[in-house]
Amino acid sequence: MKKEFIREFHINWNKVILYIRNNFYIRGKISSIGIIYLIGIQVLGKGKNRFLKKEDKINILHIAICRILEPFGYYVFIGRDREGWPHYLLKKNYFFLKKEEKYFLIKKAIIRYMIEENILDDI
Repeated sequence: MKKEFIREFHINWNKVILYIRNNFYIRGKISSIGIIYLIGIQVLGKGKNRFLKKEDKINILHIAICRILEPFGYYVFIGRDREGWPHYLLKKNYFFLKKEEKYFLIKKAIIRYMIEENILDDI
């Protein structure tokens, strides 16, 4: 069972990379942080043709992490502010996880998000 899960995980992760490579024309290595940033832009819904300050970019990464970890019970969505920024409340602490466990959780969450948003359907 675990072997099948790992196999499916790798297949889906490769689909995520392929989607990013094909739709954003990125050559070279694609980082998880870059994918998280793209998810944050999508969640925010304001990224196109907008100049973003460093603080905004950090906040975009944060809302993406919150959004992708929400289905795993780590965050709960509490609403959007007047400017349209989503806000989440930390529900379950994941900071104690080892670096490798966090990385695996993030990748798993990215895959789940892409599947939920029907992004990987055509790959």
